[in-house]
Formats: sequence, structure tokens, C-alpha cells
Amino acid sequence: MHYNKQGVGERGVRNSCTARLGLFVALFMAAVIAPAQNYPTRPVRLIVGFPPGGAVDLLARITAPKLGEKWGQQVVVDNRPGAGSRIAAEITAKAAADGYTLLMITSSHAVGAGLYGKLAYHPVDSFAAVTLVGSTPLVVLVHPSVPVKSVKELVALAKARPGQLNFGSSGTGGITHLAGELFRGMTGINIVHVPYKGTGQAFTDFIAGQVELMFPALPGALPHVKAGRVRAVAMSSAKRSPALPEVPTVVEAGVAGYEVTNWYGLLAPAGTDRKIVERLHDEFAAVLRVSDVAEAFARAGAEPVSSTPREFETYLRSEVARWTKVIKEAGVKVE
Repeated sequence: MHYNKQGVGERGVRNSCTARLGLFVALFMAAVIAPAQNYPTRPVRLIVGFPPGGAVDLLARITAPKLGEKWGQQVVVDNRPGAGSRIAAEITAKAAADGYTLLMITSSHAVGAGLYGKLAYHPVDSFAAVTLVGSTPLVVLVHPSVPVKSVKELVALAKARPGQLNFGSSGTGGITHLAGELFRGMTGINIVHVPYKGTGQAFTDFIAGQVELMFPALPGALPHVKAGRVRAVAMSSAKRSPALPEVPTVVEAGVAGYEVTNWYGLLAPAGTDRKIVERLHDEFAAVLRVSDVAEAFARAGAEPVSSTPREFETYLRSEVARWTKVIKEAGVKVE
């Protein structure tokens, strides 16, 4: 055996190096694992890209308190409306990837790539997909002053009064806008789009009679329908909604192939620790299984839906591709 000048054998040197390496690895793993095990240790911000009053805001406010109870930390819903939810997405994409900034998205998130030449983020790669949260049909609504009670009557009126009926949406390029554009194209009518900074603002003018039509997600629309402030003439989904079983689908009304469903999902900034992403998924999935949460979703006209992070990422990519194709074929332009 060879010895160095201090009289330490080669085996001793190797053992010492191995021990130091083992200690370094242990410390490194502890530093990596600890944040996920202890998460969260402070309030979590849940960003919503629309003002209060819309469907996504409603679902965020149903789930946030339940997560807060499980974690012992407040989950703060932070409304950052504008630009079809792109402002909220950009804030989230640039936030620290530590699990303390989350984004509740809708189908509108998937249409940006097809509508805008350049985004400040990639709709998939700039984020860590966590889980789908829910889905809901959209509903074709008319103001009570509009003398129609069916899709057939609505189409006839619109053709008799081309360019005179307006439809409000939560913003240019959002799913409620594209649903109206698709309806217009498939029925051959001429209705005018009026964009707002969120469903809540759109409903204010809609109820006041400033716009005659809307194609909102059912959760935000249901209270107004139940109160008689607006009239539901059709659902956008493939089947009727249990929340409004008497309202037929657009397809049933004679517009073959028309189907639009709004979905909701949870994202974190790209690079968020996988252990934190997995814990977020598990905790959110558990919340969605709680009976009063499921009941609250049902009352709002939504269905809880969960998926693994990988499943949600795959689905999100497919939705981006789908809506990019629809936008191109329909010739939808954003000024």
C-alpha cells in the first residue's frame, strides 16, 4: 500500500473522498427534496386571466379555499384580466418556478398560438402542466327583448336583420368569441362581435340590453338564466346539460357538427419541481373528489375532470393544434 506525505494510505484517501461525495449527495438531495415535502410554507397565488364573475373565476373560488384548508396556507385568487388571458399567462410564465404562482386556464389559452403571430410565452413549453380541473358546455343566450326562443328562430331573425344583432364575448380570440364566430359561419348569418375584458363585464352590458347575444360558458351564465335575466336557446355540447335539461343542443336544433366545450386546467411555471407538480396534482384531484366541491361544480353547470400532468400536457398540445387549424380555416383575424 502506498502512503502520502501525511501517512494516509490510498485506501483511506478513497474512503475519505467517497464519504465526502456521499455527504455532498445527501445534502444536495435534502435541499432538493425538502421544498417539495414542506410545500407550501406561505400563501399560494392562483392567477385567473379574467375578471370576477366568469366561469373560470367561479371554479377557482370553489377550489381555492379547499386547497387552503388542506395546506394550512391561504390560496389567493388573483384576477389579472385582459388580452384574452395572455396577460395572466405571461405573468405566470415569468414567475419563479417554486409552486407559489399558479394559473387557472380555460380553452382560450389554447387558441393564442393560432391567433397571434408572436406571444411572449409558449402556450405549452413555458409551463408545467398540472391537471385538468373541469369542463363545461357553452350556452347560446339571447336578451329577453330578442323575440326568439330557438336556434331556428334566432337564425331567421339574424338573416332578416343582417349586421344588426351584436354578440358579446369575454375578449377577442377567446373561446366565447370563437364559439360565436363558428356559429355565425356555420349558420350563414351576419352578427357583430363586441369584445369585453371578461365575461362579467360582457354580462353587465348584455343584461342591460347593449348586446343581444352571448356564447358564454355555462357556470357564469347559469345564475342569470335561472333568474330570468337572459334566455338560453341552445347548448354547445354534444349532449344536453343536467343543469338545463330542457335546453336542446345546437346540433339538435339543426346545425350539424357544431360543438364547442370549454375546459379548465391548472398550470405552473416551467421548471417547477416535479415533486411539487405531482403534489399539486394529487391535492387538486383530492379536492375535486370532495362531495361539496363536486356539488358546487354541478350547480355551476361544470363537471370535475382530473388528469395526470403528462395527460394534461398531451391534451393541451392537441387543443393548440386543433384551434390553430379551426382559426386558419375560419379566417379569424385579430386586429
